[in-house]
Amino acid sequence: MTAGSIFFYILIIGKYFIHGSELDSHCSLGYFPCGNATKCLPQLLHCNGVDDCGNYADEENCGDNNGWSQQLDKYFANNYKMISLYPFETEPSECLVDSVPVKCLCHGLELDCDEANLRAVPSVSSNVTMMSLQWNLIKKLPSDGFKKYQDLQKLYLQNNKIRSVSVHAFRGLHNLTKLYLSHNKITVLKPGVFEDLHRLEWLIIEDNQLSRISPLTFYGLNSLILLALMNNSLVHLPDKPLCQHMPRLHWLDFEGNQIHNLRNMTFISCSTLTVLVMRKNEINHLNENSFAPLQKLYELDLASNKIEVLPPYLFKDLKELSQLNLSYNPIQKIKADQFDSLVKLKSLSLEGIEISNIQSRMFAPLRNLSHIYFKKFQYCGYAPHVRSCKPNTDGISSLENLLASIIQRVFVWVVSAVTCFGNIFVICMRPYIRSENKLHAMSIISLCCADCLMGIYLFVIGAFDLKFRGEYNKHAQLWMESTHCQLVGSLAILSTEVSVLLLTFLTLEKYICIVYPFRCLKPGKCRTITILILIWIIGFVVAFIPLSNKEFFKNYYGTNGVCFPLHSEQGESTGSQIYSVLTWQPLLSSFFPMEACFTASTKLLLLPQKSEIMLKRK
Repeated sequence: MTAGSIFFYILIIGKYFIHGSELDSHCSLGYFPCGNATKCLPQLLHCNGVDDCGNYADEENCGDNNGWSQQLDKYFANNYKMISLYPFETEPSECLVDSVPVKCLCHGLELDCDEANLRAVPSVSSNVTMMSLQWNLIKKLPSDGFKKYQDLQKLYLQNNKIRSVSVHAFRGLHNLTKLYLSHNKITVLKPGVFEDLHRLEWLIIEDNQLSRISPLTFYGLNSLILLALMNNSLVHLPDKPLCQHMPRLHWLDFEGNQIHNLRNMTFISCSTLTVLVMRKNEINHLNENSFAPLQKLYELDLASNKIEVLPPYLFKDLKELSQLNLSYNPIQKIKADQFDSLVKLKSLSLEGIEISNIQSRMFAPLRNLSHIYFKKFQYCGYAPHVRSCKPNTDGISSLENLLASIIQRVFVWVVSAVTCFGNIFVICMRPYIRSENKLHAMSIISLCCADCLMGIYLFVIGAFDLKFRGEYNKHAQLWMESTHCQLVGSLAILSTEVSVLLLTFLTLEKYICIVYPFRCLKPGKCRTITILILIWIIGFVVAFIPLSNKEFFKNYYGTNGVCFPLHSEQGESTGSQIYSVLTWQPLLSSFFPMEACFTASTKLLLLPQKSEIMLKRK
């Protein structure tokens, strides 16, 4: 097994044995207090299922229930998606509806015609209060199709094949409170289609093909609280007051559309809005006043868009905002005072964002912030007052230590010492060992030199781990961007690449000697030296190319604290991704299982003698 293989296994194993340490003094960087006690604990021990404080203070406020979840019970008893799946909310009772179709079920005044192969709305007595027509073959909702059902309160039409909805399809449904049109093929909703639905509270039009909406589409929805338009084909929102006919609207969900920008006039009439979800769209530009009218907003979700720049005073009017999600946007810089006006913010998500200018000033004014989410755990040091900061580690390093696990810290020194001593011993002793195959001995010495470089790399990592012990987060960014980290990472890749190529060459050489013992295929001295030199040149080129162009490769070796490109992560430059694909396959071949490695090592030790004996006998 090569030193690179051993190091790789240490890193993987170490990910599952990361523990923090305790401080009994004042709470410093990355620590939180145990209630009224003087004891402080690392952020990673918050809500880990163990009473580390002794008074369970570290296990309080674990769930991030900020934003709309805090308001949910205020308006609804249950989640609307769950209710849509389970329409019957009362105990089964005697059917009070006449003319029930054969494949339908009836409980009191509630009718269940799910999966009944219906092609049209069934005709039953007018006293029905709930009608579930899910998973049928209905393609069209004609005019006055529900007109006689004036007592109807809940209507479920999910998972049909509805394409056409007449402008008078819902005429007469004055008592309807919940309408579900999800998972159909609706492309257009004409103005006034909901005109008679004055008591409607929930309107769910998820997973359809709507490409356009206007304020008049929702005319008559005076009581609407929740409007869900997820996973449609909306490209633009109207440049007119969207909520002018929905004065009580609280929840507006546009997730999974193709909306490109938010216009100033769109939300000007949405003063009662408390939740706005715009995640997974194509938004690339925001105006400074886009959210100005939303002064009662509790939750704003802009995750997974294409926002590159945040206007200076984008959130200035959102005084009540409790949860903000900006994750997975290509934002490069955030102004130091960007969040100053969000005095009630409790949850902030910045996952997947490389904040090049991050500083403590950004989060210091957010005194109520209890949960924060970053791309890198190192960023947690810039928000030390936030009790729950994720991630706590990248599986290798933690807030306190470059090598988070005690297993990693111990084995780095053990493997470093064994690797360096063992390979130097072989290099020194090899000239004193009588060998008729001197070219093979030359290859073995070259392999020892390559593995010795890995030992040096591990020694350097161990030394910097000691240097940063207990306060790694203060030095993490500078360390990963430093020249030392780049050179050490290059050394590790050089060692790994050369080792893999040399093992391949030695294996191929022995294979030829055994399979074709009587042919003159054995490489000569000149050819062997040329191959060895070529292998080292390839190793140097592969290892040091990422240092030649910072713009193309970015910080290739500085993606983690050990300066080793372990994986190609989301958000890397295109150059880094391509290079990782081209070089990662040979790297993986050096990390084969222990049994295979033992077998290969045994063959390398025994094959030279066997082949030489066979040739002598012949």
